[in-house]
Parts: sequence; C-alpha cells; structure tokens
Amino acid sequence: MSTGKNTKGYETPNHPYQGERIAEESDLLSRYGLKNKEEFWRAQSELRNMRREARRLLGEAQGDVDAAQDAGAEFVTRLRRIGILGDNDDISTVLSLDVTDLLERRLQTVVYRQGFASSTQQARQFIVHGHITVNGARVTRPSVKVDVDDEGAIAFDETSPLADDLHPERAESQE
Repeated sequence: MSTGKNTKGYETPNHPYQGERIAEESDLLSRYGLKNKEEFWRAQSELRNMRREARRLLGEAQGDVDAAQDAGAEFVTRLRRIGILGDNDDISTVLSLDVTDLLERRLQTVVYRQGFASSTQQARQFIVHGHITVNGARVTRPSVKVDVDDEGAIAFDETSPLADDLHPERAESQE
C-alpha cells in the first residue's frame, strides 16, 4: 500500500470563469485536437516547470547565462532533443517559450503536420487505435513528445489497414 499522496500532474486556473481565457483555451483545444482542458493544463504545467527550472539555474548562476547553461546541460540537451529549443538557443530562451511550443511537439500534432491524417482529431484516432509507429514501435499515446531525430521514423503500422496506399481514409489525407 502506498503511503504517499497522489497528486495531479497539472494545475487548474485560479479563477473558474474568465471569458477571454476560456475562449483562448477552447481555440487551442480545437486547433491541436486535445481531448479536454486537462490535457491543455498538463502542457501548461509542464511549461511552468521548465520555466521554473530555467529560472532556478539562472538564479544560482547569478544571471550568468553561460554558467547556467553548463549547470543545466542535461536540461537544455533534453529540450533540444525534443525540439523545444533550437541548436543556437540558450537557457534564457526557455523563459520566453509559449504553451504552443510544447503542443507542437506532441505526437498527435507531428502526425497531422506530416500529412498522415487530415485533421488533428483524425491523427489522435489513428494513434489511439494503434495505426502509428515511431521507430517501428507502436505508440498509442497522442501526448508523447516526439524527438527531432524520430520525426522521420513515424509511419503507419505495417499490420494496419491504413498502411495500404489505397485506403479511403489515407487517400483523403494525402490530398
């Protein structure tokens, strides 16, 4: 039996009703094909944690970007590997990131952007139903962050009916 407390992996907004925030969230939900606001809030919390880590590293280095870069080498390397930071970006760039930068790196968005699906919702369905592989391994979680190196290794599962070029859903998405 676990003695620790279960904690949510996200924080909800402080104020329940703010028309502008709700409209912005709804727009991003539909644009990125998210299932519900919880997925959006998870991405926001992940971004908040990244910014917090960058601020901590910069604070410990007393504003010296190079020293902070060295101290947080693994952190920066991870962000570069998943494509959130470019090769020339330093740790201070993390502070100016937006939640859309994280949402763009989700498998669901990458599958849609590469033309495997005609919409983000269809991309989500293809992933959840096991039609998409990354490096030959079937992935069924749309929220997985795709490494830059793995972008070219996304394909339809060979056992999937969608692997056939003449499949109606696939033909529609290849227009």
